[in-house]
Amino acid sequence: MGLFDDLGRFLETRLDEFLKNNPQLELQALEEKLYEQEQETRRLLADLRLREKTVESEILTTAQDIQRWHVRIEKARSAGRLDLSEPAEAHEASLLREGNQKWGQMQLLKERIQQTEELQRKIQIRRQEVQAELKQVKAAQAAQAEKRWAVDGWNQSSFSSADKATDPLEQKFQQWETQEELNEMKRKMGR
Repeated sequence: MGLFDDLGRFLETRLDEFLKNNPQLELQALEEKLYEQEQETRRLLADLRLREKTVESEILTTAQDIQRWHVRIEKARSAGRLDLSEPAEAHEASLLREGNQKWGQMQLLKERIQQTEELQRKIQIRRQEVQAELKQVKAAQAAQAEKRWAVDGWNQSSFSSADKATDPLEQKFQQWETQEELNEMKRKMGR
């Protein structure tokens, strides 16, 4: 496990370095992540609203049952049928508790919907900010490339001599090529 942990940390560090050196890629990754979160929030909202409608329908059905049993209770009391009115009152009380529970569920769903809508708004705002930053970075890179192109012209390579001196890959190749030439010279002298 230690080797895989080390490898995982190494890759994360390299990825972080790479993204810091390429801000447009970091912004694109962030924008994609925000897009996925926005889609996930949208799905969650649809699910919550569907559940809210289901609970509202159940509350309406329970309310109709309570009304029906209330009429029966009054009718049994008027007729002096305590054997029917007392169990009907217990049944009505049970329906009232059930209705209260469903009402509580609906209130929780409304709160979750409100919180999720707020989260969705925040994600959308953040995504718009990231898109604006990304646009600025791309515009700055395009302006820089255009400026470099104007300075370098058609007949020069894309790297100026100053760029070559600071390019780490260029430096490594120069060291390697110098070492190869030195080794070749040693081989020839040894003959």
